[in-house]
Amino acid sequence: MATVTSHHRPSPTGRPAELGGRPALASNDALTLEGVTRAFGALKAVDSVSLSVAAGQKYAVLGSNGAGKTTLFNCITGDFPPTAGRIYFFGEDITELPPHERIRKGLRRTYQSSLLFRDLSVRDNLFLAVRGVSSGRYSFARPGVNDASRRATQDLLERSRLSHIAEELVSNLAYGQQRQLEIGMALAGAPRLILFDEPAAGLSPAERRELVQLLTSLPSHMSFVLIEHDLDIALRVVERVTVMHNGRVLRHGTPNEIENDAEVQAIYMGGKH
Repeated sequence: MATVTSHHRPSPTGRPAELGGRPALASNDALTLEGVTRAFGALKAVDSVSLSVAAGQKYAVLGSNGAGKTTLFNCITGDFPPTAGRIYFFGEDITELPPHERIRKGLRRTYQSSLLFRDLSVRDNLFLAVRGVSSGRYSFARPGVNDASRRATQDLLERSRLSHIAEELVSNLAYGQQRQLEIGMALAGAPRLILFDEPAAGLSPAERRELVQLLTSLPSHMSFVLIEHDLDIALRVVERVTVMHNGRVLRHGTPNEIENDAEVQAIYMGGKH
């Protein structure tokens, strides 16, 4: 299967149109990576990765431990800026922007390790997430009953399927419910693209089914990129897949193409499953 490294809109001649010395970005690209590299000394954890995620597209990045997936996410969010290459978010070059500026532009992320306030309720965690991305986040005024942040919090409770435990302390939640809450917090402030870092890790079979329902219920206009070891989950909830190996792109393709690719099977699946 041929490897495709971008979804640039071709010119009438079949070649990408040039703009400013590089291929013009397609107007529907939510995220475009061009030759993104992250080196730690002599080690290239991410090596010349190029891919594009269209607006509204559900995307997965797969690979074994050490493939460079989480480091790639860190490059996209600005936690570890790339040492080479460029990152475009809805056509805007964000390569040099600090993480908080990327958040303001609509980029969100969940992490492998929980970053919740365990001594607060589910509702309070979501409320803080809403306030954190709102224009009034530094205000000390107590919000009223009809405050927009309160309404947005209630909406997140419903969208993350946690309304029934809104007043429960996070420390009392099952692990799967904590992961749902993290996704709910990532939805605060109308994000344009969310990066999910192994959301199914450690979940029971029932919790994994709940996760699939949550991911498939996200708005159609919202893009996400999913890192996941559970291929059964990843291939069920996305439209496009990139497989990484040793920091580089091994394959791009549809879930069906990736699942039936002989080299991917040999390296990651141990043969046809």
